[in-house]
Amino acid sequence: MKLSEIAKHVGGRLVVGGDVEVGGIASVASATARDIVFVESEKHLAAALASRAAAVIAGEFADAATTETLRTPRIAEKRHSKPLIIAQQPRLAFARAAELLCPEKGAAPGVHATAVMHESARLGKGVSVGAHAVVSENVTVGDHSAIGTGTFVGAGVRIGSDCNIKSHVSIYEGTTIGDRVIVHAGAVLGSDGFGFVRDARTGRYAKFPQVGRLEIGDEVEIGANSTVDRGALDATVIGRGTKLDNLVHVGHNVRIGEDVVIAAQTGISGSAVIEDDAVIAGQVGIADHVTIESGAILGAQCGVPSGKVIRGKGVRFWGTPARPIKQYLKELAVLARLARKS
Repeated sequence: MKLSEIAKHVGGRLVVGGDVEVGGIASVASATARDIVFVESEKHLAAALASRAAAVIAGEFADAATTETLRTPRIAEKRHSKPLIIAQQPRLAFARAAELLCPEKGAAPGVHATAVMHESARLGKGVSVGAHAVVSENVTVGDHSAIGTGTFVGAGVRIGSDCNIKSHVSIYEGTTIGDRVIVHAGAVLGSDGFGFVRDARTGRYAKFPQVGRLEIGDEVEIGANSTVDRGALDATVIGRGTKLDNLVHVGHNVRIGEDVVIAAQTGISGSAVIEDDAVIAGQVGIADHVTIESGAILGAQCGVPSGKVIRGKGVRFWGTPARPIKQYLKELAVLARLARKS
């Protein structure tokens, strides 16, 4: 693809050198003469220009018109050695270039001969259903979506357009999935929540009804072997653009807002609320009825007790119970001083 086409797609501008063709993406270290690479800081630009790559995506610091502001003379000497795409966010521009150069190859449309399809299921145009998949009654699948090998889709499930449901996913009845959703292998969506009532007389547990729904918004991605429970009586909701890593558990009645990112091995207990743009790192434990307000950042292995409200857009929290990292580090320093004195 011509570099000018890529620059237009990513919202950058092409400077220096000719409108070369590129055919792939790579890191600076592994690039070949057909690849495009990216750098986010001036200190890495010299290495990118000296690499085998055909072209470089970089920030304003690399613009030939502002070369005199660069601190590294070697960069100025090599500024004409490769074509550059200048973008405000080089990493984002590189990701968008990858969409053009390395599109994911979907399965061919059609239903595999070994798939089990209920006669009431409705498939849109260009849908693919893989080997040994099971699609139950009253399922609706939107145009150009894919259901992978061995996946189970329960009764009444609605899957939007351009979704990619990978192999061996289990989607329980009553789940709704928006458009352009990716669900990776082994995920379980809409299973019963962990809800039981203890009989004070006998000490035994009775199962509390788990008859609610699971609603997944557009452009959500759910990682491999993650589990998302249905609501007990109402709905579990995952908002548009939210991304769940592998091995994430979301309990019943949880409400997750838009553009939230949650890293691996995090567990979210029932009825927690995570608002828009929050960032949850790996192995975080969130208890029931917790509220994580918009834009808050929970560091790895944070613990949030029941009923706690975490607030502070852009504030980083750490420790158990989670508190602002500055406070947590001060507490660690005090403990270290006390240990030295003892």
